[in-house]
Parts: sequence; structure tokens; C-alpha cells
Amino acid sequence: MASLPPTQRVEELSFAADGFLLRATLHLPAAPEPPVIIGCHGLLSDRSSPKQVALAEACTAQGMAYLRIDHRGCGQSAGRLEEVTTLEARANDVLHAIRFMESRPDLGQRVGLFGSSMGGAVCLQVAGCRRIEALVTFAAPVRSLPLKHTPPAAGGGGECVRMDSILREEFDLGATLGRIDRILILHGQADRIVPPAHAAEIFARAREPKRLILQPNGDHLMSDERHQQEFMRATVQWFQRHLKLMTS
Repeated sequence: MASLPPTQRVEELSFAADGFLLRATLHLPAAPEPPVIIGCHGLLSDRSSPKQVALAEACTAQGMAYLRIDHRGCGQSAGRLEEVTTLEARANDVLHAIRFMESRPDLGQRVGLFGSSMGGAVCLQVAGCRRIEALVTFAAPVRSLPLKHTPPAAGGGGECVRMDSILREEFDLGATLGRIDRILILHGQADRIVPPAHAAEIFARAREPKRLILQPNGDHLMSDERHQQEFMRATVQWFQRHLKLMTS
């Protein structure tokens, strides 16, 4: 792995959320009191996903801090995935992470969120209950149904994992969307897990400023390298504009 530029450093952290010890990685720029972005991973993922790592490094290069967290039951954090995974629980993880970041005198008070798939739904939930200066979602479901009906996936030990055995609750964020603004929404037009109609609904109900990017033939994993480049460019620009108060 390539070494980080001298203007960036990384800290491995832990913090408590509802009695669970959560692990996280904080990417820090050299800039004083930078805004911080908190990244929320998908249902079966963790903070080490390539998309999260690449975005963290790109944001830090532009003077913004980025915190990658393992939700409870995921990665190196405490808890059993099938016992602790609910939308409310993961939203509480993020709220505790925000308070943890706000307690650090070396960070600014402006907060952004990024979430992919289930992580996007978590970000929508959080942004509906507290002020978030900038929000980016990719392939975010408004309702739990698409995720619960996802075909079984391979778990960490190679076993077959049914999504409905993990995400046992129902959720519907439709009523929350009208309280959200400063949101960039990205979605693949050929997403077979979360249909792009979810992105259209988020965009229709959210308040300005907002932007929608539909990626032609894009899938749920953002497999196309051109889509990855577009995502990275648009996301970093969105966070720059709303977290660093850019005028352009």
C-alpha cells in the first residue's frame, strides 16, 4: 500500500455507543480544525471497503477529515451482526460518532455524512433528526424491502447469509426526506438490488440544495471504473462546497 502524503495522518480509534465498543479510523489533514465527514458502510460491509478508504484519502487531500466506522456487529466492533443490526442502532452509532468528533478540539464543528446502500439509509435517518452540513448517498434505499429481499450473499467465513435474517425490521424513510437538504444522490440506473426509483424519490422530496446523478448501466456495487471516478469527483466537490463554504 502506498504511503500517505506527509500532509495526512491516520489514527485508529474506539468509542462507545449504547454499550458497544466501536472501532474507527480517522484520516486527518494538516489543516487546522477541519470539517469532518463520517462514512457509513453497507449492511454486510465494514470500514475497510475500498470505496470508503479511497474517499477518505481523497477528502483528506482536500483539507477535510474523514472518519470510517465499523458499525456494531461489523468489522472490529463489538456485537453480533444478526442480533444488533437495525436502522435505529446504526443511526445511533453515527450520532455517537458525531458527538465523539465534536469533543475533539482539533476538529471543526461542521459535519458531513457519506453512506452506501444501507449506510445511505442510515445517513438519511440521521440527517432527518439533526443538522448535517453536507450529505452524500449512493444506492440508498428509502425502505427496507429491497435489502431484505436481496439474494443470499457469502459471509466472511464463506457461509451463505440471508439478508432477511440480519435486517429483520421494516423501515420507511419517506416522511423523513422532507427534512433533508444539502444532499448529493448517486445511483446506478441498472441497480438490481435497490431500484433507481428510490433515488428519484429522495431527490423529489429533499429540499434544496440537492443534486441527483444517475449512472447509466450502473450497478449496486459501482463496478464501472468510470462511475467510480465520477462518484469520487462529484462527492469531494460536494463536500468541499458545503463543508468548506466554497462559493463556486
